[in-house]
Amino acid sequence: MLVLLPPSETKWAGPPRGAAVRLDALSHPDLTAAREQVLDALVEVSARPDAPELLGVGASLRDVVAANTTLRTRPAARAAQVYTGVLYDALDLPSLPASAARRVLVVSALWGVLQPRDRVPGYRLSMGTSLPGVGPLAAFWRRHLTEVLHPAGVVVDCRSSTYAAAWVPDAETAARTVAVRVVAGGKVVSHHAKHTRGLVARALLTRGGGRPRDPRAVGASVSEHFWGEAL
Repeated sequence: MLVLLPPSETKWAGPPRGAAVRLDALSHPDLTAAREQVLDALVEVSARPDAPELLGVGASLRDVVAANTTLRTRPAARAAQVYTGVLYDALDLPSLPASAARRVLVVSALWGVLQPRDRVPGYRLSMGTSLPGVGPLAAFWRRHLTEVLHPAGVVVDCRSSTYAAAWVPDAETAARTVAVRVVAGGKVVSHHAKHTRGLVARALLTRGGGRPRDPRAVGASVSEHFWGEAL
């Protein structure tokens, strides 16, 4: 089983001291060249006076955007610590056993994909952004992730629609993929959806008795965990 997560919008900036990110040490090293390209473009854009506008954020986040210019030198931390917010509070990545954390991938606008153990600095970049010299990031990463992501077993997709565009499973993988959608009153409610996705991911990653091996087993496991009976 593989659990795909979106990143959090807000991120921990990282510790005051420590080693900087090493792109060659991140998981999925086939993405190193693509990561270099996006990182270079983001650092360059973030130094511009119109950086907040280009990155699609408000002027109040100008200091956060400016911090992107130090991404290569700022101390890095485990992705499990860097990503924060509603989904990650519910999931509590740092407390997961190592065997469970290995089944998690975070889809990132800057790094492509990360495992929780990968060490990166906090950053500000959305998958909905079009970076000069790179283009729309979802399309950019879709080309690269299609080549490197070939998950085996069932895939539990907790990504938002923006990040889902960065990797689309082929027909064979789609047949064993479960997309987690949270609907209240016929509408998707962002805050509750993020919280529920975090709870669902944690329930599946920490359940006893082995991992679900097909979409039906995922549904049964979630139903049993939250309502006390399988579907």
